[in-house]
Amino acid sequence: MAGIYLPDLDVIARCSRDPGSGPRILFFSGGTALRDLSRRIISFSHNTRHLITVFDSGGSSAVIRKAFRMPAVGDLRNRLTALADPGFPGQPAVYSLFSYRMSQDQSQHKLRQELHAMCQGTHPLLLDISDPMRSIMQHHLRYFFKKMPEDFDLRGASVGNLLLAASYLESGRRLAPALSIYSRLISVRGGVIPILERDLHLVAELEGGERILGQHLLTGKECPEITAKILRLYLTDDLAEGREIHVESDLMVRDEIRQADLICYPMGSFYTSLIANLLPEGVGSAVAAAPCPKVFVPNTVRDSESIGLGVKDMVTRLLSYLKRDRPGIHTHDLLNYVLLDQDLDIYSESYPGPLDDEYLASMLGVRVIRCRLVSNRSRPFIDPDLLAEQLISMAGKG
Repeated sequence: MAGIYLPDLDVIARCSRDPGSGPRILFFSGGTALRDLSRRIISFSHNTRHLITVFDSGGSSAVIRKAFRMPAVGDLRNRLTALADPGFPGQPAVYSLFSYRMSQDQSQHKLRQELHAMCQGTHPLLLDISDPMRSIMQHHLRYFFKKMPEDFDLRGASVGNLLLAASYLESGRRLAPALSIYSRLISVRGGVIPILERDLHLVAELEGGERILGQHLLTGKECPEITAKILRLYLTDDLAEGREIHVESDLMVRDEIRQADLICYPMGSFYTSLIANLLPEGVGSAVAAAPCPKVFVPNTVRDSESIGLGVKDMVTRLLSYLKRDRPGIHTHDLLNYVLLDQDLDIYSESYPGPLDDEYLASMLGVRVIRCRLVSNRSRPFIDPDLLAEQLISMAGKG
């Protein structure tokens, strides 16, 4: 991809005409940072793949996880809805139910009554959904209603999470069939894949010796932000003790990585959304085996998880986790480009620390590409339209 110029208008036009044949861009992500990009990128490709973390330990996901000892489904549901085709017949009504969140203020009795009305098909959100979609969703809601513990807290519950949890439990505690069903029901234009199908949690070791057990304590959303640099992130199956375990990535995950036309390490929470996806064994080796470009897109806004890290530091951390399988893997097999906004001088306060293009190029063989990523309307955030065009251009050149 020497002499690359972005965006490539010919590639963009071709993909816009036929998104069904668009490139297979693979994202390692979680949370909501890619929601707007996902909504935009389906205009160019229906073949993107999204490897999503399942380690969220806060909010309504925590309630479901505690009740059923299962992976978190909230980020999976979020990405499904972001990739749903808004123009598909009947989709808006299904999307509305799947995206609906129950009240935080109602009593448990009232919330159970509301869920029961959904089970019976008398809730307003069910009335505009036609069969067989309505029957499938009612069935899963009834299944969940039957299985949920008496003390299950429905405040703030996402109905999409309840549906996915019910389908997961009924499918023999497997996420893949549940995601397949709801990908069809809400017309998802892309693939949403859990990085693991296990009930695991994140543990972070901080500078100074402190350990943080659980993703919800790292993100700064449900508790104060961490103030020390994260030195290491690992997985545990015991949120009380936090002992480290090593798990192998699923074969399907490795196959998806190897088949990518472009691998993107995108903006978002650096550790809980990006690095967390690289923890299962075999992920780094699969990335190295993929004969496609690999690109890192750093945040243009402050990320509390990457405190003390400049762009160069983030690149080296990213590579260190990718090389855990085989330390001898060549860097150029894991990362080729760092994508930065071309007006870096204007937005320099957004990119932390020294960028050090020369070090990245000469010592690591990673090329910095400066292009238009931040628009007047999106400043200081990355504009999803601009980033979608850049990634499609890079992936579609092959």
